[in-house]
Amino acid sequence: MEFRVERHTLADAVAWAARTLPSRPALPVLAGMLIEASADGLTLAGFDYEVSARSEIEAEVAEPGRVLVPGRLLAEIVRNLPPHPVDVALKGAEVVVRCGSAEFGLQTMPVEDYPSLPEPPAVAGTIPGDVFAAAVAQVTPASGRDDTLPMLTGVRVDIEGETMRLACTDRYRIAARELAWSPTAPEFTAGIVVPAKTLADTAKAIRPGAEVTIGLADTLIGVSGGGRSMTSRLLDDQFIDYRSRLTGTWESTARVRTAPFVEAIKRVALVTERNTPVRLAFSADEVQIRAASGDAARANESLPATLSGQEIDIAFSPQYLLDGLAGVDTEFARLECTGPTKAALLTAIPDSGDDDQAPDPTATTGFRYLVMPVRLTA
Repeated sequence: MEFRVERHTLADAVAWAARTLPSRPALPVLAGMLIEASADGLTLAGFDYEVSARSEIEAEVAEPGRVLVPGRLLAEIVRNLPPHPVDVALKGAEVVVRCGSAEFGLQTMPVEDYPSLPEPPAVAGTIPGDVFAAAVAQVTPASGRDDTLPMLTGVRVDIEGETMRLACTDRYRIAARELAWSPTAPEFTAGIVVPAKTLADTAKAIRPGAEVTIGLADTLIGVSGGGRSMTSRLLDDQFIDYRSRLTGTWESTARVRTAPFVEAIKRVALVTERNTPVRLAFSADEVQIRAASGDAARANESLPATLSGQEIDIAFSPQYLLDGLAGVDTEFARLECTGPTKAALLTAIPDSGDDDQAPDPTATTGFRYLVMPVRLTA
């Protein structure tokens, strides 16, 4: 095997394939990165029996071949190479990497022991990469971290024709996003749960402007676009009925500018300690944001806001509140409440698109974030 490739192209491909490599592999070969060179170019892949990642790039292939090398070490080497073309060649039991005056030799691993990569599942539809990445980023902060409850560590994906819904929950909040996509079959339906960390990492690495193809099988999802692809085993498809919990009648509805609200919460949260909430008091024309850490420190800031219904005095974990506001990509955010002990709904108010026209305060986007408040003691 022998080929030449541009350093930045190789670095991107290696970084993508290395994302699935386990830090403590069940089998030594799973720490390896598979490199396949052919007349069509170069393929790099990693696999841990649960998740696979594959990248296809152009390269000048002088001699086709297939080899397995330590993946994390290769990623470190390539990331630190100088900005020159990279020459890679198999010399006996060693893969030699040359770039400029730098040269590295990597001992090969037994490629014949490497498991077969899963075949990509049948294509279910496509979606613009930036739309998909934004939606995944909006919901995954609400996923759980407790592996003993797999449902909470996943993203629920519901598909009904041209509508896709994503949702995550950790029992204290629910983040959901509805968006349009293009299914291969107009009446296509599905309901699956995908590991949230895997989907979040994949979405972050999607190339800007790429069209994303999603494939589904009984136990597998595939996501591909821009020469990169991944597959992941699905989790058990049991999930809470999140849609029914995101609707209701609210006694109070507050409206506030998103960016100043986020900055004020961050400032006030500077005085908080672990489990210390940030308190929001909405009146007719303002919101007071307060926090205190015993007798050690306190903070108070007010912002213009509008309120319909009863006045609100409610407290939240500052990080939970900021995670929800991070998903609000419009000028104004809306907070709907029914008392200080019941879950509140955070949504975005669509921008009007006209500087002379105020946004419709009743309109909504496809993002919803339901969060439980912290019970106030005084």
